[in-house]
Amino acid sequence: MGPDQTNSAADVLVALAPGLGTLRRRLEDALLEGIVSGRLAPGTALPPSRALADALGISRWVVTETYGHLVGKGILEARTGAATRVSATARAGAAADVRRAETPRPERAPRRAEHDLAPGVPDLRHVPREAWVRAVRDALAGATNQDLGGQPPAGHPAARTAVATHLRRARVVAGGDAAVVLTRGATDGMSRVAVALAAAGHTHLLVEDPSWAPLRDVAAAAGLVPVPVPVDDDGVSADRLRAAAARTGARAVLLTPAHQFPLGAVLSDDRRAAVVDWAREVDGLVVEDDYDAEFRYDRRPVPALQGLDPDRVLLLGSTSKTLAPAFGIGWMAVPERWRAAVLEASVRRGPSPGPATVDQLALARFLGDGSYARHLRAARTRYSRRRAALLAALDEALPGARVGGIAAGMHVTVDLAGVRLDGGHPPDAAAVVREAAAREVAVADLRRYQAVPPARSTTLVVGYGNLADARVGAAVRGLRAAVLAAR
Repeated sequence: MGPDQTNSAADVLVALAPGLGTLRRRLEDALLEGIVSGRLAPGTALPPSRALADALGISRWVVTETYGHLVGKGILEARTGAATRVSATARAGAAADVRRAETPRPERAPRRAEHDLAPGVPDLRHVPREAWVRAVRDALAGATNQDLGGQPPAGHPAARTAVATHLRRARVVAGGDAAVVLTRGATDGMSRVAVALAAAGHTHLLVEDPSWAPLRDVAAAAGLVPVPVPVDDDGVSADRLRAAAARTGARAVLLTPAHQFPLGAVLSDDRRAAVVDWAREVDGLVVEDDYDAEFRYDRRPVPALQGLDPDRVLLLGSTSKTLAPAFGIGWMAVPERWRAAVLEASVRRGPSPGPATVDQLALARFLGDGSYARHLRAARTRYSRRRAALLAALDEALPGARVGGIAAGMHVTVDLAGVRLDGGHPPDAAAVVREAAAREVAVADLRRYQAVPPARSTTLVVGYGNLADARVGAAVRGLRAAVLAAR
């Protein structure tokens, strides 16, 4: 069968290899292995997403997410009305590089690029190590024998009280200490919520498009079908949300109201009210991912949506963006009517569903003595200054680029459509990502986060959280060189 012929699902893939990764990761690995081995030559047409999903016995969403991610990496290419194909310029070596880069190495954390413009990573140089060590030492010294004997499914009472106090003060979250459930992070929390939703009869979950894929993945793994709803400069469209809900019967939605990832919008006041009204009308649930909500630089952060209706909004939060992903500590503020179901989902995960008890007690100390608040204040100052330096450098190096996103968080979007360097045309974002990686610059293609990525995109997602202040200029110069090379 030649590369211009559409393969059947059986021709493209054998059964997915067993493994601990998500279905999307395993499918992606199988596709990359086919390209590396030569079975899937450049130009090969892949089966329609529905056909491949049926053949493999998996959700169509997993297939479309996998195709979309590899389109964003430049390994596959998609055109409206035509089959998704292995990119005509894809090389086995490039596929192998992607496979190695995205395969977890349990013996050590993945190496980060010299110029880290990847989104979603906080400043790892300024983790408050000494303050945390002090909190752990004090927590262990003060722990009772009963504390060390195990942990309740919802978390240690002292840690739940400390988190609830912080959320009421910093995020204007409503509800008592009993609403808080401690988790290993936002993804862990979303996994538990998705299991609870599925057990309650939910079949679909409305999600922002674009959005953070891991939360969509765990929802799909729990049996929920993610339904993408477009996002604009005012956040998710309430009218489109209602239309998607009516079409699919969905009664739950996952949102990032305070700072949408990756477009950087804030859900407008009228849409906030409209989303809560919709949840009341359909007896539904809004899952609020409080993604980097405390990093706002032009004004005070907007309060959590949960405060508008604590009976209809479940809030997810974690320390992965405020401290570092390695801490593995998160929380949920769960409506009373959902607590039993969420805790049941937590118990199913084993005897220790949340973070270690000692870490929970350390978090209670860290919050209680003001260390966390001091760290956040310092981080806001640092990120605000770095964002300004990045925007100035982008303006000089890439004239005509349109930067998107409010003054918040740790990333911006950069649309290259208006950039004209040496008279050339703006390149596809996937090509820029590849050329940037060759220059030790990590950056992301917006299509990586889109449910149905377009055939061509000129928009990058550029992070500055883990970028050293002294390297802002060099990082942007490397990005400019990548843009020139990718034309």
